[in-house]
Amino acid sequence: MKVSDILRVKGGTLYTVSPDLPLAEAVRTMAERDIGSLVVMEHGDLVGMLTFREVIQAVVGNDGTVGTTIVRTVMDDHPLTCTPETEIDEVRRMMLNRHARYMPVMNGRTLMGVISFYDVAKAVVDSQDFENRMLKAYIRDWPVEDAQAQQQQQ
Repeated sequence: MKVSDILRVKGGTLYTVSPDLPLAEAVRTMAERDIGSLVVMEHGDLVGMLTFREVIQAVVGNDGTVGTTIVRTVMDDHPLTCTPETEIDEVRRMMLNRHARYMPVMNGRTLMGVISFYDVAKAVVDSQDFENRMLKAYIRDWPVEDAQAQQQQQ
């Protein structure tokens, strides 16, 4: 399974912000849209990622407020990325190694979407459920004459 499979199911809604946007506005967008991350874009290029982790660190570092902080000063300016062709197992390893919950999907310099650790986990569970159902159906539908022949050989 590849990242493109997740994006196909997830859809193409993307939320981005400018690095010079006040953090308070970015946080408001995250709250209103019920999202845990925003991709930070500048002049059409990915320059960072803002997640609730960076927001919490900024609030704690600023005595409980966002103050006049701008996105650029708190964003992850080296976010982990993948491509639509990246295998899900590789994405899982990458996310676990970096403790990343969100990953922009890039096709060259074009942002294709963002996948979350939840998206990856759901895709893996759905795939395993489908495989289990297929195996159970296969076992249930085992030809009777084949099973009888095997018993006679034993």
